[in-house]
Amino acid sequence: MIQPENQKSITYTRVIHLSHVIDLDIPQWPGDPPVEFETVAELNNDGYYLRRFSLGEHSATHINAPNSFYSHSIGIDQYPAQSLVVPAVVIDIREAVKVNFDYALTIADVLAWEEQYGEIASGCVVILNTGWQKKWFDKNAFFNQDAEGISHFPGFGSDATQFLLEQRQIAGVGIDTHGVDPGQDSSFATNRLVLEQPRIVLENLTNLDQLPPLGTTLAIAILRLRGGSGCPVGVLAFVP
Repeated sequence: MIQPENQKSITYTRVIHLSHVIDLDIPQWPGDPPVEFETVAELNNDGYYLRRFSLGEHSATHINAPNSFYSHSIGIDQYPAQSLVVPAVVIDIREAVKVNFDYALTIADVLAWEEQYGEIASGCVVILNTGWQKKWFDKNAFFNQDAEGISHFPGFGSDATQFLLEQRQIAGVGIDTHGVDPGQDSSFATNRLVLEQPRIVLENLTNLDQLPPLGTTLAIAILRLRGGSGCPVGVLAFVP
């Protein structure tokens, strides 16, 4: 796993949830199991309240593990704790997405961001703010499928992903859509490139409009599911 070069103590003025609330009617990838809650203990009868819950490993705000694409790679339980506290930079592509829902991040976008804010440091998670989080409560808009069932939402382009991994040695990627790959990409190219390393893939993030372009630190709270292909996560952003 890629670690920040000079990880310092975290200083911050705000802490922001980057995870959606898990509820019964959240947008779910086609074929994923539904979210279910079942009450198993009640205050009146048992003296305490307890529910059982069920959902897929890639539901809600979640992290993908390498074994979701590579059978002999690690599961989510094997991610080192230190790898889950990472600096983040945010690239805002909302204006491009307004023109083209299928927009994919380019190397030119990365270089333009760096002209303004400086070269992306190794060990960072690169987050794309696409504005898609605003569609979360409308499943049809969130997946934006055409008549043939193909989704149209933005993501990371393969060339940009390769550049970030090789030339900037990033720790991973994150996005506010249901996939770091654009909706039309059924090959999951970005997922495969990042998880082959293995590094971090975060999907269905929210509140990205509250983050500055750089300076944020993420704390990613995984569920240590044995052999998990990923898991829902609580992601906290410590904002300077």
